[in-house]
Amino acid sequence: MSHIATLIPPQAPPAAPPKPFTAGRFFGNVFMGVWLALAVGVFMLIVNGWDPEKFAKYGPNYLSGLGVTLLLVGVSITLGGALSLPIAFARMSKNPVSSWLSAAYVYFFRGTPLLTQLFLIYYGLGSFSAELKSLGLWWFFRDAWNCALLAFTLNTAAYQAEILRGAIESVPRGQHEGAAALGLPKKVTFFKVILPQALIVALRPYGNEIILMIKGSAIVAIVTVLDLMGQTRLAFSRTFDPQTYIWAALIYLLIVELLRNLWAWLDTRLTRHLKR
Repeated sequence: MSHIATLIPPQAPPAAPPKPFTAGRFFGNVFMGVWLALAVGVFMLIVNGWDPEKFAKYGPNYLSGLGVTLLLVGVSITLGGALSLPIAFARMSKNPVSSWLSAAYVYFFRGTPLLTQLFLIYYGLGSFSAELKSLGLWWFFRDAWNCALLAFTLNTAAYQAEILRGAIESVPRGQHEGAAALGLPKKVTFFKVILPQALIVALRPYGNEIILMIKGSAIVAIVTVLDLMGQTRLAFSRTFDPQTYIWAALIYLLIVELLRNLWAWLDTRLTRHLKR
């Protein structure tokens, strides 16, 4: 009992040592201050320059442009996903010809700007209008929307092929061996065992690719496609109001945020069996 009486009572933890004010902290604070000032400036610009008449006049055009953007991205992502399957299989093939051709395709479309690819299709192939007319293909290439769809499809197919290839190769070899030990055919093994696991791995990269395509779709306004950015440019040319671009930026931010939350929910839902 005497020993208990002489115990030191509980003490508060020692205070944390003060953090030194380094150059990194200084520039970080300056950077945050600049961003805060810009955010306040944009907010004041919206509040002070809000014009209900302009919003009522051009708002429906923005919705129409948004529909064009979502349709273009949705169709190109779908077609690109279908095209990425044979490209990914060719990349993993032991045939040197198909492997080299698919690698060259991926290298070109991932290594060059999407804007360059769009110009090559829209302006480059447009210079061969006589040849395309003789082949009966001019009806497709004379439409800017069709050229944008083709450029976007070819571009995203290259990225999706690499995403799919990496996801398939990330599946442990033991999954193949286990399926073979059970006597499953290779086709059943791929579609029932390997591909579901690969798609879970590829879920987040696919979401990033969709978001990048939505933001990159703004370039189609340059070739006269009246998507969201095309309608924005049209509204600005008639009003010279910088708020027209702020509206477009807010719409793009809303779309990206909705997709980000949707993909986070899908990832949580589809990987709940992996969490301990």
